[in-house]
Amino acid sequence: MKKLIVVTGGSKGIGRAIVDTFVARGYDAVLCARNVDGIEGPGLIPFAADLSTRGGVDALVTYLKSLNRPVDVLVNNTGTFQPGQIHNEAEGTFETLMNTNVASAYHLTRGLVGDMIARRDGHIIMMCSTASITAYTNGGSYCISKFALLGMSKVLREELKPSGVRVTAILPGATLTASWEGTDLPSDRFMQANDVAETVWAACTLPKTAVLEEILMRPQLGDI
Repeated sequence: MKKLIVVTGGSKGIGRAIVDTFVARGYDAVLCARNVDGIEGPGLIPFAADLSTRGGVDALVTYLKSLNRPVDVLVNNTGTFQPGQIHNEAEGTFETLMNTNVASAYHLTRGLVGDMIARRDGHIIMMCSTASITAYTNGGSYCISKFALLGMSKVLREELKPSGVRVTAILPGATLTASWEGTDLPSDRFMQANDVAETVWAACTLPKTAVLEEILMRPQLGDI
């Protein structure tokens, strides 16, 4: 049986690059997004759910358990960005970003990690950001959520050390995805989604005697 990777926010951008990288190297991939229309092909297992809601996360967990297959790699990648400042961002922005960027990873991990612990095998990838360590004046609740996600990664790492389950936090800087549509900056000013995907692959193929706890990635010319 092929190994199985689960990628949230897996229909485009960094998530889709991770899916394609792992499928090309022999994995099956469950990719979850709100819209998975038209996604099909060998090794691809699309599942539609809104992970900003607890019901969406629970539906994904139930589906994954119904496959009766071990999850080898879980990539908590789903997320959203809304610019703003704490004192002036729209009402509800904090809740939306915390539910999407943090609570989804918390509940999905809780739903799947028990089996990883029982098998003493598995790898959890937390897609953080340079916004997890750097406060931006227009970052508002987005920065708060990404700081929280890195904190969760650190807690999971400590909790899971004795279990054989590895935890890696990836902190990418500016990556050329749909969120940068319309920019006037040249493409070589950004990292590419595949750069991040290859880094995830490298972390997951490291011998089990070691773990890459945190990986900070930036464009060669630095932050934008």
